[in-house]
Amino acid sequence: ITLGEALVLVVAVVFIFLQSWRTTIIPTIAIPVSLIATLAIMYMLGFSLNMLSLLGMVLAIGLVVDDAIVVVENVERQLEAGLKPLAATRAAMAEVTGPIIATTAVLMAVFIPVAFIPGVSGRLYNQFALTVAISVGISAFNSLTLSPALSAALLRHRGETQFVLFRWFNAGFDWLSHAYAHGVRILIKLRWIMLGLFAAGLVATYFVWQKLPSTFLPVEDQGYFFVVIQLPDGASLERTDAVAQKARDILQNTPGVDIVGSISGLNFLTSAAQSNSAVEFAILKPWDERGPDQSASKLVEQVRGKLLQMPDAFALSFDPPSIPGIGTTGGFEFQVEDLSGRGSAALNDVTQALIAEARKQPELNPQQLFSSFSTSTPQFNYDLDRSKAKLLGLNLPDVFNTLQIYLGSLYVNDFNLFGRTFRVTIQADKDARADATDISRLYVRNASGGMVPLSTLGKLVPIVGPETVPHYNNNASALINGGAAPGFSSGQAVAAMERAAANVLPRDFGYEWTGITYQELKAGSIASVVFGLAIVFVFLILAAQYESWAMPFMVLLAVPLALFGAFVVLLLRGMQIDVYSQIGFVMLIGLAAKNAILIVEFARRRREEGLTIVEASMEAARLRLRPILMTAFAFILGVLPLMFATGAGAASRQSIGTTVFGGMVAATILSLVFVPVFYAVIEQLRERRGGEETAKGHHDAPQPKEIEPTAEPALQPLAQAAE
Repeated sequence: ITLGEALVLVVAVVFIFLQSWRTTIIPTIAIPVSLIATLAIMYMLGFSLNMLSLLGMVLAIGLVVDDAIVVVENVERQLEAGLKPLAATRAAMAEVTGPIIATTAVLMAVFIPVAFIPGVSGRLYNQFALTVAISVGISAFNSLTLSPALSAALLRHRGETQFVLFRWFNAGFDWLSHAYAHGVRILIKLRWIMLGLFAAGLVATYFVWQKLPSTFLPVEDQGYFFVVIQLPDGASLERTDAVAQKARDILQNTPGVDIVGSISGLNFLTSAAQSNSAVEFAILKPWDERGPDQSASKLVEQVRGKLLQMPDAFALSFDPPSIPGIGTTGGFEFQVEDLSGRGSAALNDVTQALIAEARKQPELNPQQLFSSFSTSTPQFNYDLDRSKAKLLGLNLPDVFNTLQIYLGSLYVNDFNLFGRTFRVTIQADKDARADATDISRLYVRNASGGMVPLSTLGKLVPIVGPETVPHYNNNASALINGGAAPGFSSGQAVAAMERAAANVLPRDFGYEWTGITYQELKAGSIASVVFGLAIVFVFLILAAQYESWAMPFMVLLAVPLALFGAFVVLLLRGMQIDVYSQIGFVMLIGLAAKNAILIVEFARRRREEGLTIVEASMEAARLRLRPILMTAFAFILGVLPLMFATGAGAASRQSIGTTVFGGMVAATILSLVFVPVFYAVIEQLRERRGGEETAKGHHDAPQPKEIEPTAEPALQPLAQAAE
């Protein structure tokens, strides 16, 4: 559905600007041609149609028409100048082939290196990046081959349209184009003020970025959530199951919940079998049968208050992790480690002290902070008299095996029967191990063949201790589960938890992040590497393309403008920086550079033809305004369905859609304002450093008269200059 919505919006934008089905059909054909070819290559690479590859294809719809739009718009302009279709196509391609190759190389340079990043973040980037890179490459090939052929065959010079709305649109756009060119001249004269504004914008971008919270992945509505139930230590399985039934009733009576499943005797967070633990799985109704206040996250919050009122157990609801298999809950997982072997009691005391300190942090949800680690489980310690056992001719391993086999269990072997494999495990019957005194009924055979009762070899001592002692990094550890308080991000929750640990943990205790939080911290460093690599690759490709160090600077200065827009829109929508928005940031490098290339490339050509730097900037701005706005609107409207997505996977689509929407709007508007100024300033500095030889080629060509500022809308003087 999102793909279809994006397609309709893109075609509508193209038709409004080109105002002819003949011209509209050429960029429109580029969409299925590019996407079908992309699907074919994805199939050969072994890709699947998953959320990330489909995200790439939705965004690619707005990109694959860009090059075809540039070709068609330039052919139309040549036809208006009086050229025949074939000649107009040749003249147009002579002008746009270079920019198309440059912009395609830039976009592919941004995404292809991203595809080779290792780890979970790399897997998230991989298919999306390659899908976009493949579609952009095919689009460029299409715009250099099929689009020119169709333009020469289909396009003809058209007179002025008779449709009133189109005439108003064209008149307004013509006025805007010339007024914009005149404005560029004024902006260049005020270049130092503009550079000051740009510097202020960089500072503003930094401060907006600092205000944005961060997380690894957005919380997705996966159609279910789960509830962890913890009874007092030593509670029987029957008692646990009775409490689990109460929790099931609460969940089943919650609007939006369809089916509830339950497992008693399982600690879901540690995967340990514990009689005092249970887990409930709440399967939700389909998305179209739930209201806006019945998303998975909102239902988790709704039932959490009811569950916490249960007097005989601690029950807590959780979102599932955004990526199945990475962690067990949607919050964070924090491992407290006993580095010096001080024992379970010390580990429990430190863990509870840390939880108490963490509950004081405003960034953390106090209801969600807990640990299932406890040292209060009733147990019996069998105190074996080893000397007596040896005197009676007993082998100590036989004593221990007897205890394990009867009171615990022992795996023996497998056997095949009826074409199936069965596992053999020996264990005493339930009634023979239901009471601690049952140990008096156990016997061990000694070396002479006699049977010795275990009750004569030692005594049972009641104690309390941990039911299980988990280990992390070979150290005894306790798992703390938690999450961010409402209004705070997971990144802020991580910082708060680390602050609490620094205040409480002794020197011989440590901590480690695990699950989704570990991946979040790991992805933070990778994101900066990805962004830096993208900038470097774009710079090197542009430097090689134009054999100049100056032009890449002109182009890349547009990137912060796009980031500013992305940050502002994310902040306004109350969203966080996550992996998907980081993908959007990388994409904005190529998109911002693409707009800048169209202006700088044409200005460079006009400068080589003999225009002054100011006139070259004005002419490039005027001629490139239409294709820049067409491609920008096509892309911006193409991502609107992502920005307002609903249903399964909506959070990830909203994240990347919001990022590229805000970035592209800012890149389009601010690039049109600042890029001509960047070109004028850097080109002037470059020519000054190059000396007389650099400028000689420009002065040899006939120089148009300098255009003086005027209070008029600049329509007539610019038309005269063009003539």
